This record gives sequence, structure tokens and C-alpha cells, in this order.
Amino acid sequence: MIRIISGNFKGKKLSEPNDSKTRPLKDLTKESIFNIINHSNKFQINIVGSNVLDLFSGVGSFGIECLSRGANKVIFYENYVGVIPILKKNLSNLKSLKNYKIIEKNIYDEDVSLKSDIIFDIIFLDPPFKDKNLEKIFKQIHENQILSKDGIIIIHRHINNIDSLPINFSKIEEKNYGKSKIIFISNLR
Repeated sequence: MIRIISGNFKGKKLSEPNDSKTRPLKDLTKESIFNIINHSNKFQINIVGSNVLDLFSGVGSFGIECLSRGANKVIFYENYVGVIPILKKNLSNLKSLKNYKIIEKNIYDEDVSLKSDIIFDIIFLDPPFKDKNLEKIFKQIHENQILSKDGIIIIHRHINNIDSLPINFSKIEEKNYGKSKIIFISNLR
């Protein structure tokens, strides 16, 4: 069972898919991410009033947590038809929310661009663990300049995944949680 940990919707349960293709973010890992965001001395991000891009959003666990904690806007990217109805249901259950958008596209398709009028403070990437193609996403983030100057990228990966970072970004912090790891990245300063 996934729940909202904190904020306006604290304790509310989120629906999950019945298949093995989706790997929702575990509450313990999610709680650890937000503890690092709130208490790290390596970067300064305030969830309240922030703009968040949730790529490979699945059931929306991360982005919905941000909305509950006062994010200004969350853009959800998801293309898996087995989970999009669950994402929509989870968001519609938070009836008072209007400050989000769902984009039902594959981020890797040639005609899909991350070009946006919004500059994001947090970009969350939770691709399938087998996915080895993150460089295209980093390239789009950099070329379209959609990450704020002090913004962070958070990546959820399998502990054995080794992803090379483009020269425009630097790793701030990395934490292991069971079989997964969370990597915090910023613009190169």
C-alpha cells in the first residue's frame, strides 16, 4: 500500500497497479528523499511553491507527495496504458487539486520534447531499472534549460545501475535503499 506521507493529504492511500511492469516508489524511499530535500546542506530546495517534473510517473506517488506538500505545479509524464488510468484516479481523488498536468507520451519518442515555459525546481526520474537511455533526457533538460539554476534532478535506480552523467551536471549525493539507490544531481556550478 502506498500512502501520502505528509502535507494536506497526509495518510491518503494511493491506488496501485496489479501488474509487475510498474514499480511504485516505496514509502520508506520516498520519505528518505523528502528528508534529504528538507534537510540537506548540499542544496536549497523548498517544496512549497516549487515546480516539479515527474518523468516516468507511474501511479504518481512522487508528484502527488509534492502537491500535498505545497508544490506550485507538477507535470506528470507517463505513457504506459496499464498505469495511466490509476494515475488519473489518484489525482482525481484529490478533488481540490488543479495545479497539475498529465502528459501521456513516451519521453523517448522523436517527436516528444521537454521544451517548456515552466522552469522546474525538481525533476524526478524513475525510469524502468532496465532503461539505459537517460542521456537523451539529460540532453533535453540541458538544451531546453528547464532546470532552474539551483534546481535538482532526483533519479531512482537499481543499486547495480551505472549511469554516466553528462558534463553539464554533477552528482550531489547518492543514497542506497535495499535494491535501489537515489541520486541527487544539480546543474554544474
